[in-house]
Amino acid sequence: MMMGEKNNFLLLLFCQLLLGLAVDALSYDYNFVLECLGNPLKPQYGGGIVVNPELDQGLKGWNAFGDSKIEQRISKEGNIFIAAIHRHQPHDSFSQKLYLEKGKFYTFSAWLQVSQGKAKVSAMFKTPSGSELAGSVVAESGCWSMLKGGLTAHASGPAELYFESKNTSTEIWADSISLQSFTQEQWRSHQHQSIEKVRKSLVKILAVDAKGNPLANATVSLAQTGSGFPLGSELNHLILTNPGYAQWFTPRFRVTTFEYEMKWPSTEPSQGKENYTWPDAMLRFCQSNNIQVRGHNIFWSNPNYLPQWARSLSPSELQVAVDRRINSIVRRYAGQLIAWDVDNEDMHFHYFENALGKNVTASIFNKVHQIDSKTTLFLNEFNTIESTNANDAASPANYLQKIQQIRSGGYNGPLGIGLQGHFDTPNIPYMRASIDRLGATGLPIWLTEVDISQRPNQAVYLEQVLREAHAHPSVKGIVMWTAWRPQGCYRMCLTDNNFKNLPTGDVVDKLLKEWGQSTLSGTTDSNGQFQARLFHGDYKVTISHPSMPDSSVVARNFEVVSSEKSEQKTVIHVKVSP
Repeated sequence: MMMGEKNNFLLLLFCQLLLGLAVDALSYDYNFVLECLGNPLKPQYGGGIVVNPELDQGLKGWNAFGDSKIEQRISKEGNIFIAAIHRHQPHDSFSQKLYLEKGKFYTFSAWLQVSQGKAKVSAMFKTPSGSELAGSVVAESGCWSMLKGGLTAHASGPAELYFESKNTSTEIWADSISLQSFTQEQWRSHQHQSIEKVRKSLVKILAVDAKGNPLANATVSLAQTGSGFPLGSELNHLILTNPGYAQWFTPRFRVTTFEYEMKWPSTEPSQGKENYTWPDAMLRFCQSNNIQVRGHNIFWSNPNYLPQWARSLSPSELQVAVDRRINSIVRRYAGQLIAWDVDNEDMHFHYFENALGKNVTASIFNKVHQIDSKTTLFLNEFNTIESTNANDAASPANYLQKIQQIRSGGYNGPLGIGLQGHFDTPNIPYMRASIDRLGATGLPIWLTEVDISQRPNQAVYLEQVLREAHAHPSVKGIVMWTAWRPQGCYRMCLTDNNFKNLPTGDVVDKLLKEWGQSTLSGTTDSNGQFQARLFHGDYKVTISHPSMPDSSVVARNFEVVSSEKSEQKTVIHVKVSP
């Protein structure tokens, strides 16, 4: 801190969290109800463009779809709903004809029940180009489950909403059905509103002299020195020997994931012969450059990515190898990482469960937690937010079931939701609704491996995905899967081989600057006050005043945090003496 030679100066700075700014658009409803309820809640947005969403006007607007019969029913509690009976094909249900407008985003929700047992029920939209999934849920008998999803209209024209379930022996019941359209401008306003609420706080700076009198026209400059929201990129060991790579990477990112270097085949290519040279050196590099590291990964359930020697082990031998792997890598890096991807893609591949039993995943989580108790342990899956295939192994519905399985298996430690995010053409409304659903668990969500395979629109789609994830209140961080290699990245690079930004890299730099890596300046008012809404993170404030010598400023570092981490008001006193 620099001291004025002739002036006594007192700076009072306090941070106060406020609600988000109002925007001129219908607010988005992020709510999702995980519980199966005795009665459904009211439809979101009053049903939106759906006719007769609560079925209180008989079957108005609704038609039989396929060979199903439909009827209106009333529960003993007086709730009115629609039922599809005598079903023979998965798509036999009820439907409503609608009109979709090109370029609009649609958010969909409904409450579903089946007449017996449990069954996955999906909401589908039939259009001239085919049928598209909006969302799915595992519905139960005896209570109502919320389905939430969304879709993007790629062409204007007629569409028909219907439901399907492979279990044709059960009736499908529905109530409180809603389809709400938003323009892309309105969708961006939702992001802005959420950012103002969950990513920023109002900072007020009060400048006074030694006697406590306000100092008007003091110049205030604010610069963020560290972001409160982690946005990072995967890296590999080439950064250790390539100065250009390091010079490009280190000023931008404060979080990373190692591409291959921590994985089991890399650290133990031959049984019993471990080599941690690369991950050790990479971790030292990251620590020296103030870059946090996600541990990726302890295990990978895809047998193609097991050490070759491990694939021929008997179940008892595999169990010994699994325990040795946990004790080796977790003890080595305990307390040095911000997360562990414990069993990668466990919902798509079941190697360890098939060999060691269904409860092995919970057992592995418990063993890792016993060694590294403070680090959050993540599941890590693909196609949860990328794919609209209702049968995908890691659909939001299946992801929730996996969480329940791990908890019921006895693991009660810190748990996180890892969503890889390997997109082709993003369906942003479906992505948002899926995160809404997973966010209702209260568990931290990270996008862990974001990239875009669609070449012509790669930069455009990357920006859409990053903006959506950053604005969502349940997302706590993002890592892109963009480690540089001279022969080309996995699916998406941010730079060329001379470390000049590609269009995707320009998008990242633009967002880093927009989300806080910039400076802000102004002057105090007649009451000695200056205020601004700032992204959460670390800041340096410098203040000068005409009454001070030209070379004299007062400087102080401070942190802006969300109300989840601090009291609503923080007061910092800085006194400058000659």
